[in-house]
Amino acid sequence: MSMKAKRKARTRKSGKIAAIRASAAEARRPKIWSEELGQMFRPIKKPVTLRLDADVIAWFKAKGRGYQTRINRVLREMMREGKIG
Repeated sequence: MSMKAKRKARTRKSGKIAAIRASAAEARRPKIWSEELGQMFRPIKKPVTLRLDADVIAWFKAKGRGYQTRINRVLREMMREGKIG
């Protein structure tokens, strides 16, 4: 068997393996995003520096503790609804 034929066979085989792995990963994902699953899911938090208008921050802070969590929830809701591009 020539080197070129061996390379082609190896590429075909690795392509099949990748397809099988992708299929298995898809099967492990939940089919329906339920509220119960959403409450158990805790995304990784990443610290960022973000510049917001002072009045926006004051409005969120006026509601009490947890203003960063509320900002994150509002952004997530907007993301899910497709309002942020």
